[in-house]
Amino acid sequence: NFSTNSSSSQTAAAEGELARLCIPGTEKQIGAWLLATSGAVFGMIVLGGYTRLTKSGLSMVTWKPQGSFPPSSREAWEKEFELYKEFPEYKLANKAMDVDGFKKIWYIEWSHRMLGRGIGLIFGVPFIYF
Repeated sequence: NFSTNSSSSQTAAAEGELARLCIPGTEKQIGAWLLATSGAVFGMIVLGGYTRLTKSGLSMVTWKPQGSFPPSSREAWEKEFELYKEFPEYKLANKAMDVDGFKKIWYIEWSHRMLGRGIGLIFGVPFIYF
């Protein structure tokens, strides 16, 4: 039966290719890693859409590639809000916003950025290992 033999030889060839691409015995781990990465990217798309719909994307006016923690005191929030007031988004769209409203959009954007950093780790660390 040609189709069965052909299919078997194709499967064997694919398994041989996979063995050259990864450490033998890690196939399930690699599958889990890629599934986790895909899930995280899907989560990023959903959170990114929510960020856009809530117009939270420009609320963090200072950007630090290594990340940052949220302001920890009322004074720190006031200072961050004062920086935000200098940007066109506040002046054109959010002039009536107070600090509490700012905190809401700031945390959405912060979560979006932290998820992006997390995806970098979820993908990068296993990539180096495998």
